[in-house]
Amino acid sequence: MESSESALLVPKDRRYKALGDLRVIPDELICSILDSLTPRDVARLSCVSSVMYILCNEEPLWMTLCLKDARGQFQYKGSWKKTALHRQGVPDELIESCRKPLHFDGFNSLFLYRRLYRCFTSLGAYSFDKGHLERKKNLSLEEFHHEYDVQKPVMLTELAENWPARSTWTIDQLLHNYGDTAFKISQRSSKKITMKFKDYVSYIELQHDEDPLYIFDDKFGEVAPGLLNDYSVPHLFQEDFFDVLDVDQRPPFRWLIIGPERSGASWHVDPGLTSAWNTLLCGRKRWALYPPGRVPLGVTVHESEEDGDINVEGPTSLQWWLDFYPLLADQDKPIECTQLPGETIFVPSGWWHCVLNLETTVAVTQNFVNSKNFEYVCLDMAPGHRHKGLCRAGLLAVDEDSFVNAKKNASCDTELLNYSTMDEKEKRLKFSEACDDPHVNDENNTTNGYPECHNVAEDKGFTYDISFLSMFLDEERDHYNSIWSPSNSIGQRELRHWLHKLWLTKPEMRELIWKGACLALNVDKWSTRMAAICALNNFPSPSDDERFPVGTGSNPVYLTADRVIKICVEGGLESSIYGLGTELEFYNLLHKVGSPLKDHVPDVLACGILFHENGSYKTVPWDGKGVPDVIAKCNLIAGENAAGDFPFGVWSKTKFDCRKAGEPTNESISSVGCSVWPYIITTRCKGDIFAHLRDTLSWDDNLTLASFLGEQLRNLHLLPLPPLHSFMDCNNNQKMGSKPYLVNGSVEADIKRFSIPKEWEVFINTMTKRKKDVSSTLTKWGDPIPRSLIEKVEEYIPDDLSMLLGPSKDENGLYKICKSPAWIHSDIMDDNVHMLPCSPSDGSYENPPDANLKVNDLTNGSTGSRKRKWIPSHILDFSDLSIGDPLLDVIPMHLDIFRGHSSLLKQFLESYRLPFLRRKLSHEPVKSGDRFGRLSYHAMCYCILHQENILGAIFGLWKELRTAKSWEEVEEAVWGDLNKYEDSVDYSLQSPEVA
Repeated sequence: MESSESALLVPKDRRYKALGDLRVIPDELICSILDSLTPRDVARLSCVSSVMYILCNEEPLWMTLCLKDARGQFQYKGSWKKTALHRQGVPDELIESCRKPLHFDGFNSLFLYRRLYRCFTSLGAYSFDKGHLERKKNLSLEEFHHEYDVQKPVMLTELAENWPARSTWTIDQLLHNYGDTAFKISQRSSKKITMKFKDYVSYIELQHDEDPLYIFDDKFGEVAPGLLNDYSVPHLFQEDFFDVLDVDQRPPFRWLIIGPERSGASWHVDPGLTSAWNTLLCGRKRWALYPPGRVPLGVTVHESEEDGDINVEGPTSLQWWLDFYPLLADQDKPIECTQLPGETIFVPSGWWHCVLNLETTVAVTQNFVNSKNFEYVCLDMAPGHRHKGLCRAGLLAVDEDSFVNAKKNASCDTELLNYSTMDEKEKRLKFSEACDDPHVNDENNTTNGYPECHNVAEDKGFTYDISFLSMFLDEERDHYNSIWSPSNSIGQRELRHWLHKLWLTKPEMRELIWKGACLALNVDKWSTRMAAICALNNFPSPSDDERFPVGTGSNPVYLTADRVIKICVEGGLESSIYGLGTELEFYNLLHKVGSPLKDHVPDVLACGILFHENGSYKTVPWDGKGVPDVIAKCNLIAGENAAGDFPFGVWSKTKFDCRKAGEPTNESISSVGCSVWPYIITTRCKGDIFAHLRDTLSWDDNLTLASFLGEQLRNLHLLPLPPLHSFMDCNNNQKMGSKPYLVNGSVEADIKRFSIPKEWEVFINTMTKRKKDVSSTLTKWGDPIPRSLIEKVEEYIPDDLSMLLGPSKDENGLYKICKSPAWIHSDIMDDNVHMLPCSPSDGSYENPPDANLKVNDLTNGSTGSRKRKWIPSHILDFSDLSIGDPLLDVIPMHLDIFRGHSSLLKQFLESYRLPFLRRKLSHEPVKSGDRFGRLSYHAMCYCILHQENILGAIFGLWKELRTAKSWEEVEEAVWGDLNKYEDSVDYSLQSPEVA
């Protein structure tokens, strides 16, 4: 009787009835699924049953839902559910009027309990000693470099004793001085979130989060410049090779870090294998560190063989300390320490570290590249994945055969043009808990005060040594043609610019810089090839200054005396041979027709094919005509159906580009056994490129440049097109020719069909292939492109892209195309325009600067200087030539050279004077609702369909458009001036018909 009464008091398990068949799924998996839903769906799901109500009202869930799509300035409303509802637009009075939470018995969840415990635990109850990390006072620079730099971490005391930040960087003082300043939040969201400091302080006082929001702001020096005056870089860390770059060019390197109790940084290796120092001004931090190659328990390293990206997945800092740390044997525990206010910790290159804030903390940290870690940073940027995985996961990143082969081939110099194409896959590398070294269990065995197990990786053959790590570089991968890893701290072109600048500004360190550049971009191989080209063309050997490639282009380019040598490698051999063939056809045409443009294009001194055969380099001259034997042997698709003098000319290249549109980047035809590089040598222009001069130019200089570009693009677009011989269609192997296109969404309802001229067909086919995956492409590019606009892109882009050719009815009632194709440069950007200095007597201002222009962008900062200093002289690099809509040349020019300034675009158009649409030849008026009659619509469609991330540049220049409600709003803001252009067009000048 007693037992039956007790049974009646025990609540029944709700899981069976409340979850039904879902009861077999672990709570952790159910919560993970809920994380992927929308707030509206979660709210609906909470009404299904009592258990779903409990699961759907967890604060950590609402934190995830709230931050998933958060962007811009953020404000916490006392709970994450309230914050999420507020951001969904639910009125405050409805949020506050919500009934009290329901409570249900009969449901137990260990997963939810552990998460709840972590959210409400107080670290003040835990005892942390100072740990066993070495502490040093008054460490000299020589001692630091000899004993610690790139070797082991150390805690340094009294480096910040004289900083004003020691007294001013408290929460109260920062609140008083910077309460209305918005700082970046770096937790839980890939989007850029900011909070005013006063709102953040309110948040940390109210929150009970397992992984609280964390101020981690790399732009604090820009938003709060006064903070930079409160500290200085300690003398031990002042050497920084990134100092040669302007602040806006260098990768993020300094951060303001503020976080409450329980916040922190989970296990990671600092980006780019840089070293770091971190000074604590307020509160206490707990640090744990492992040497390179020792993956912490609970952490998984993901490798991408395609792009070399390395991602780390692991528990939060608090979860690791509570759930994983107690599982470690003493010999497996990390190096530990508690950092106190005023102390600075040094974290060497490649070291794993995890940080937990024991109370509210304020700190500043900087990453740096110096002479000790420079080669490691360069190695990290080299293409491939094995060496990157090795730096983070040790020998777990490679199998035994790879390890043996790497040692065998360490000294090999394989000459391969194209890297092996690999399907993207992922390696998951996990920490091995077993320790095979028999000496590890000896508790008295230590090295430098650290447990012996920290060196077990070295005992097995791994060592964090640049010679050892570089053995695992992928010899088949080439810097210029490999996919760039998203995790790299700077871009591919920025890397080349940085290394070249180091080469010129630090001549005393050239031996070291050369070693790093050999790792990062194979500079030794390209320099050897460049020297061979010089020798085989009887040009003088390059000087020491000339051994390094210049510029930020996609091909190795060298400046030697009065020559420019470009080795064509972009996209692999097939792409390069089409690029050079087209460029040579263009130069031939320029001189044949006597175009004025020829005076503003560098002269060609030599061109040919370099190849490696029987252990030596050889060259054959090539003017673009015919197919050289060395190319024929490489089994390329050589435009065999395109008759004429230039088999690799522009029509064949256009067909090739169409075939490659929509395919993975850098996928090229394999040329096994061919080590072949096309090259071209041109005259070297005097003066400098616009990219280097931008900030020094006057307003008059910029107006002159805009006019020059208008004139020269008019000359380019007036060039006759080469004869279009019969060749195979890039899609269906049918011969090209005029064919009817069905028009969907046409201007007039009675339009049924019209013929597309054959010179437009490949262009339309290429654009159509790009349109096929436009949504996924924009999603991949991501921020700053608004997600709401990505969702609307399919309805904005026309179903039938032939409508962008402007079909219009003539006097006979027949529909014809209102655009003519033209040669287009495709890459009119700031590094492809050359300028010459001119004398002050050349002229003065004729028009005052536009009041809306940004002074820093367009003037030299001196209002007294009113004389023109620079004039444009040449347009460079025609390797991206194609045939298409001339409007495509306006896009990179307006965004990159003019930086979106309306007045410069207008100046360009006044000088250009060619019609983009032959609208005035039509016998029907343009209707106000006709979007195809708007040049702005054409330009916007081309921006969306561009193979480069043009939209990223647009939303970077026009930040206010990130909140735009429609593509039409973006179109008008960026390209609206084009719609006013037709009134000034000289219609006696027409784009050429096919010659």
